[in-house]
Amino acid sequence: MAGVNNSIYFLKRADGKFTTVTSFMSMAQYFVTHLTMHHTIEEKMYFPLLAERMDAFKKGEKHINSHNQIHEGLDRLSALIKRFRGEPALYSPGEFRACLDSFREVLFNHLDEEINDLDPQEFKRHWTIDEMETILLH
Repeated sequence: MAGVNNSIYFLKRADGKFTTVTSFMSMAQYFVTHLTMHHTIEEKMYFPLLAERMDAFKKGEKHINSHNQIHEGLDRLSALIKRFRGEPALYSPGEFRACLDSFREVLFNHLDEEINDLDPQEFKRHWTIDEMETILLH
Protein backbone atom coordinates (compact mmCIF):
# COMPACT_ATOMS: atom_id res chain seq x y z
CA MET A 1 0.00 0.00 0.00
CA ALA A 2 2.83 2.39 0.84
CA GLY A 3 4.26 2.12 -2.68
CA VAL A 4 0.93 2.91 -4.30
CA ASN A 5 0.26 5.68 -1.81
CA ASN A 6 3.68 7.25 -2.41
CA SER A 7 3.26 6.98 -6.18
CA ILE A 8 -0.14 8.61 -6.12
CA TYR A 9 0.90 11.26 -3.63
CA PHE A 10 4.14 12.34 -5.30
CA LEU A 11 3.51 11.83 -9.06
CA LYS A 12 6.39 9.34 -9.21
CA ARG A 13 6.60 5.83 -10.56
CA ALA A 14 7.94 2.96 -8.45
CA ASP A 15 11.40 3.52 -9.98
CA GLY A 16 11.42 7.09 -8.66
CA LYS A 17 11.00 8.79 -12.03
CA PHE A 18 8.26 11.32 -12.61
CA THR A 19 5.39 10.39 -14.88
CA THR A 20 2.96 12.34 -17.05
CA VAL A 21 -0.25 13.74 -15.56
CA THR A 22 -2.30 11.46 -17.82
CA SER A 23 -0.43 8.34 -16.68
CA PHE A 24 -0.59 9.55 -13.13
CA MET A 25 -4.37 9.96 -13.34
CA SER A 26 -4.65 6.41 -14.69
CA MET A 27 -2.69 5.15 -11.68
CA ALA A 28 -4.88 7.18 -9.33
CA GLN A 29 -8.03 5.81 -11.00
CA TYR A 30 -6.69 2.29 -10.55
CA PHE A 31 -6.33 3.02 -6.82
CA VAL A 32 -9.95 4.23 -6.63
CA THR A 33 -11.26 1.25 -8.63
CA HIS A 34 -9.23 -1.31 -6.69
CA LEU A 35 -10.20 0.03 -3.28
CA THR A 36 -13.86 0.25 -4.28
CA MET A 37 -13.80 -3.35 -5.51
CA HIS A 38 -12.03 -4.50 -2.34
CA HIS A 39 -14.59 -2.83 -0.09
CA THR A 40 -17.50 -4.14 -2.16
CA ILE A 41 -16.23 -7.70 -1.80
CA GLU A 42 -15.77 -7.25 1.95
CA GLU A 43 -19.23 -5.78 2.42
CA LYS A 44 -21.05 -8.32 0.24
CA MET A 45 -19.18 -11.51 1.10
CA TYR A 46 -17.35 -11.28 4.40
CA PHE A 47 -18.83 -8.61 6.62
CA PRO A 48 -22.31 -10.23 6.77
CA LEU A 49 -20.73 -13.48 7.97
CA LEU A 50 -18.45 -11.77 10.45
CA ALA A 51 -21.28 -9.58 11.71
CA GLU A 52 -23.12 -12.67 12.95
CA ARG A 53 -20.73 -12.73 15.91
CA MET A 54 -18.55 -9.64 15.67
CA ASP A 55 -20.34 -6.35 16.22
CA ALA A 56 -17.63 -4.25 14.54
CA PHE A 57 -18.68 -5.67 11.16
CA LYS A 58 -22.40 -4.95 11.48
CA LYS A 59 -24.11 -2.24 9.45
CA GLY A 60 -23.84 1.08 11.22
CA GLU A 61 -20.68 0.02 13.05
CA LYS A 62 -17.06 1.04 12.61
CA HIS A 63 -15.99 -0.90 9.50
CA ILE A 64 -18.97 0.01 7.35
CA ASN A 65 -18.86 3.58 8.67
CA SER A 66 -15.16 3.80 7.79
CA HIS A 67 -15.85 2.50 4.29
CA ASN A 68 -18.51 5.17 3.82
CA GLN A 69 -16.13 7.93 4.93
CA ILE A 70 -13.33 6.58 2.73
CA HIS A 71 -15.65 6.47 -0.27
CA GLU A 72 -16.68 10.07 0.24
CA GLY A 73 -12.98 10.87 -0.21
CA LEU A 74 -12.70 8.53 -3.19
CA ASP A 75 -15.66 10.27 -4.82
CA ARG A 76 -13.89 13.62 -4.45
CA LEU A 77 -10.69 12.04 -5.79
CA SER A 78 -12.57 10.61 -8.80
CA ALA A 79 -13.91 14.06 -9.63
CA LEU A 80 -10.38 15.48 -9.56
CA ILE A 81 -9.07 12.63 -11.69
CA LYS A 82 -11.78 13.27 -14.27
CA ARG A 83 -11.01 16.99 -14.33
CA PHE A 84 -7.23 16.55 -14.58
CA ARG A 85 -7.55 13.83 -17.23
CA GLY A 86 -9.68 16.17 -19.31
CA GLU A 87 -7.32 19.11 -18.87
CA PRO A 88 -3.87 17.98 -17.68
CA ALA A 89 -2.60 21.58 -17.65
CA LEU A 90 -4.98 22.26 -14.74
CA TYR A 91 -3.29 19.65 -12.55
CA SER A 92 -2.64 21.03 -9.08
CA PRO A 93 -0.39 18.92 -6.83
CA GLY A 94 -1.59 20.83 -3.77
CA GLU A 95 -5.25 20.26 -4.56
CA PHE A 96 -4.63 16.60 -5.32
CA ARG A 97 -2.68 16.01 -2.11
CA ALA A 98 -5.27 17.90 -0.06
CA CYS A 99 -7.93 15.56 -1.41
CA LEU A 100 -5.85 12.50 -0.49
CA ASP A 101 -5.12 13.96 2.91
CA SER A 102 -8.85 14.55 3.50
CA PHE A 103 -9.44 10.82 3.95
CA ARG A 104 -5.93 9.62 4.87
CA GLU A 105 -6.62 9.37 8.60
CA VAL A 106 -9.85 7.40 8.27
CA LEU A 107 -8.24 5.08 5.69
CA PHE A 108 -5.17 4.26 7.75
CA ASN A 109 -7.15 3.99 11.01
CA HIS A 110 -9.53 1.62 9.24
CA LEU A 111 -6.64 -0.58 8.10
CA ASP A 112 -5.32 -0.74 11.67
CA GLU A 113 -8.79 -1.53 13.03
CA GLU A 114 -9.34 -4.34 10.55
CA ILE A 115 -5.98 -5.86 11.40
CA ASN A 116 -6.84 -5.74 15.10
CA ASP A 117 -10.37 -7.08 14.64
CA LEU A 118 -9.18 -9.91 12.37
CA ASP A 119 -6.26 -10.86 14.60
CA PRO A 120 -6.20 -14.64 15.07
CA GLN A 121 -6.64 -14.35 18.84
CA GLU A 122 -9.63 -12.05 18.39
CA PHE A 123 -11.07 -14.39 15.79
CA LYS A 124 -10.76 -17.37 18.13
CA ARG A 125 -12.98 -15.60 20.65
CA HIS A 126 -15.86 -15.74 18.16
CA TRP A 127 -15.25 -18.70 15.84
CA THR A 128 -14.03 -22.30 15.93
CA ILE A 129 -11.24 -23.45 13.63
CA ASP A 130 -13.75 -25.34 11.45
CA GLU A 131 -15.95 -22.25 11.19
CA MET A 132 -12.94 -20.11 10.22
CA GLU A 133 -12.12 -22.49 7.40
CA THR A 134 -15.70 -22.25 6.15
CA ILE A 135 -15.49 -18.45 6.19
CA LEU A 136 -12.23 -18.48 4.27
CA LEU A 137 -13.70 -20.80 1.62
CA HIS A 138 -16.84 -18.70 1.27
